[in-house]
Amino acid sequence: MVSQSLALCIPAYNAASYLPRLLESAISQQVPFDEILVYDDCSTDETAQVAAKYGIQIIRGEVNRGCSYGKNVLAEATNCDWIHFHDADDALYPNFVEQARKWMALKNPPDIVLFDYEWRRDDTGELISVRQFDAAELKRDSISYAIREQINPFCGLYLRSSYLRAGGYDTDPLVLYNEDVAFHCRMAIAGLKFAAEPTITIINYYRSNSMSSANQIKCIKAKFHVMRKVAESLKGKYAEEITQNLWGIAGNAAAYLDWETADSCLQLALSLNNKPSKKLSSSFRLLSSYNPYLAIRLREWLIRLLKPQLRSNF
Repeated sequence: MVSQSLALCIPAYNAASYLPRLLESAISQQVPFDEILVYDDCSTDETAQVAAKYGIQIIRGEVNRGCSYGKNVLAEATNCDWIHFHDADDALYPNFVEQARKWMALKNPPDIVLFDYEWRRDDTGELISVRQFDAAELKRDSISYAIREQINPFCGLYLRSSYLRAGGYDTDPLVLYNEDVAFHCRMAIAGLKFAAEPTITIINYYRSNSMSSANQIKCIKAKFHVMRKVAESLKGKYAEEITQNLWGIAGNAAAYLDWETADSCLQLALSLNNKPSKKLSSSFRLLSSYNPYLAIRLREWLIRLLKPQLRSNF
């Protein structure tokens, strides 16, 4: 094993049209990756052929099992000390590896480093926003932060031994569409040390037909199951953060008239904390204190009656 080596691990499914952009950015690094691997999750397009043209090591799946399974396979397959996962349809700036190695060279490095990144439109390249992580909050309480925040894997640098020791990605199909939050919560609960790097080195591209954008109801259901599993793991701890999250998920489920998921969220939230979340409006909190199930239905009815434009795309 090469000392302090870094692998770029790319789970890919039908990514032939996007993969060249990522691979070009990967091989154009100012400081090179030690290894680049692609897990082809039983693609039906030319994903494997595209990777092969770049001389990339390819691991082929015989059955489509999803990106969580693919990431675990990649983590087991690499010989490197550190891992960076990247979605096949995103890209890296030339300074990523250079910045990563500064953390890798530390005498007592964190287990996970989250890199700030840009969010851009895939079709025009227009900058939408910049995601910035709170280093102080991550250091203060990484479990609370992981519950409250959406942390994506394309912005992470992971110490491989810690990743494997903590169990890697949860391949439970129920969390499939929110697997990144499930993963980072698992890592934080396992006691891994988090840090944040403010230098922009990563581009996340927005596409209206992405997996999450095209499957909003599945994402909402998965968010509930992630919080359910987190609550089970923490056994009563972090109830405030979990319940606040559950009330938000319940509202999102109500917007899609998915009352089964909304009610499940409320039931779990109330079992952890019998009072409505403090983040809710005072009027909604008051009604919810009497009957939360009625309150959420009434609120959704009022939204559809008074502000139908908020539901025009549903």
